[in-house]
Amino acid sequence: MAVEVITIGTELLLGDILDSNAQFIARALREAGIDLFWKTTVGDNPERIAEAVRLALSRAEAVITTGGLGPTVDDPTREAVARATGRPLEFRPELWQEIQDRMARWARATPETNRRQAYMPQGATVLANPVGTAPGFIVETERSCVLTLPGVPREMQHMLGEAVIPYLCRRLGARAMFRSRVLHVAGVGEAAIDEKIGEFEALGNPTVGLAAHNGIIDVRITAKGEREAELAAEIGRLEAEIRRRLPEAVFGADAETLEGVALRRAADRGARVAVVEWGTGGRLGGRCAAAGLSETFVGGLTLPGLAASLESVEQETRRWMDARGATIGVGLSVRAASPVSEILILRLAPGEREAKARTFGGPPPSADRWAVNTALYLLWRSLQEKDSSSA
Repeated sequence: MAVEVITIGTELLLGDILDSNAQFIARALREAGIDLFWKTTVGDNPERIAEAVRLALSRAEAVITTGGLGPTVDDPTREAVARATGRPLEFRPELWQEIQDRMARWARATPETNRRQAYMPQGATVLANPVGTAPGFIVETERSCVLTLPGVPREMQHMLGEAVIPYLCRRLGARAMFRSRVLHVAGVGEAAIDEKIGEFEALGNPTVGLAAHNGIIDVRITAKGEREAELAAEIGRLEAEIRRRLPEAVFGADAETLEGVALRRAADRGARVAVVEWGTGGRLGGRCAAAGLSETFVGGLTLPGLAASLESVEQETRRWMDARGATIGVGLSVRAASPVSEILILRLAPGEREAKARTFGGPPPSADRWAVNTALYLLWRSLQEKDSSSA
């Protein structure tokens, strides 16, 4: 019982805006235990929209569209869905009256162009839109259905939760639910992780997948079933085994961040952390400051140019540590270049000095993000090792 989502808007194809509606709908379907197999984006062209809807109806039990329900000529979704389902458009006087009444409550005149929003494919069921002027609708075919929603996120989200998800659960008989856990990994590459946990990636349910993000790799565990407790237990079992196989790499899960877990561990030890950076635009200090542990992160210093050597990184880091009363210092210098970026990382603590000269072969604009994640991982790992040795 699969669903397809079609997001409509030329601005999406041109990259002018992010397709946040598709993401929101996907998450809502997942939480309801409804399978989403396809996502399509199409511009504001009635024939191409109709073609996309016809294709979706041929392979999905339900199709959700969003966008193109405004009052202007370049909002062609009503016409396109009517074409795709072989129905004429019909004017609904009661909808036109509702639109005028709503505009009057907002102390606005109703332009004649809004009259377009009172047209529906023949026989369609109206989906009320109490937070906007564009009503949605449902067209049912012999084997499938089209649920058409406006593209304004606030309106779409309200109608999805209040009408569309309950309708789909009734129609599709959805009883299952999806639950996920995302483990965050650093310090190892995607191929090395795959060697350790590749057998789990071949599972059907739960599923395990990897996604790389400039020095951090997410391991997503997703389970589908009908009982919350069983899903939690299955995900917990897999999580425990993955953590066992990657003992020095999994630093957090779900909303946890690398800077957050590193600084919380530093806080537990009563440490005070300061950072100095070159060539990063202050990214390292900014992320540490955003973690919200002001008593632990005592300041970041961004210097112009590049550090000439690890010795100069150490000199400036020690100077800044003394100025801020820090017990741990992290120095970072990034020279972003093609084909290889050069990175210097230094960690200082009482009786400790860890220095790394690294290279990054990816796109130069990504070098600072990769370097910051690497520096934070080294900080977290050093504190992790201390806790393990004292346990």
